[in-house]
Amino acid sequence: MKIEIIDAPTPASGVASAASEATALEMETLRAEAARQMDLHLRLAADFENFKRRSRAEAEARAVAQKDMFIQELLPVIDNLERALATATASGNPALRQGVEMTLQQLRKLLLQHGIESDEVVGRPFDPHQHDALSQGHDPAQPAGTILEMFQRGYRRGAKVLRPARVSVNNVIPPRPH
Repeated sequence: MKIEIIDAPTPASGVASAASEATALEMETLRAEAARQMDLHLRLAADFENFKRRSRAEAEARAVAQKDMFIQELLPVIDNLERALATATASGNPALRQGVEMTLQQLRKLLLQHGIESDEVVGRPFDPHQHDALSQGHDPAQPAGTILEMFQRGYRRGAKVLRPARVSVNNVIPPRPH
């Protein structure tokens, strides 16, 4: 006599089913971990790019600040050369005048190459953001607030004032006699 079992689960198929469920659960856990690691990687990469961008910007700002400090230290030398040129012109020494003029031209050209400009301000309106008023004058031929005299040249890079021009400003009210 032969006995046949139909559709009865075998112990091996139950183990395989449990192993399959465990493998599926493990795969889902691994997928979730991989997604978490990918997100972490992308965030770290973005943070690093932001760090590099900030570092570049800070380095550029430091370089500009150092250049501005150097120019601030150079401007009194240019002022002294301009005074020497005025003295050499008054004294009539052409060789000295020519040497000082050449040196000033080189320095001004160097400043222009670095974007530093000076303005001729006499006759222009006074701007407290670009000029320091050291005195007032009276010239009825000029409108009020016009710069009459420049005592010290001002310098700027673009819109940034490195040193304001020191000037005398026209006051339309004449000074009272003493």
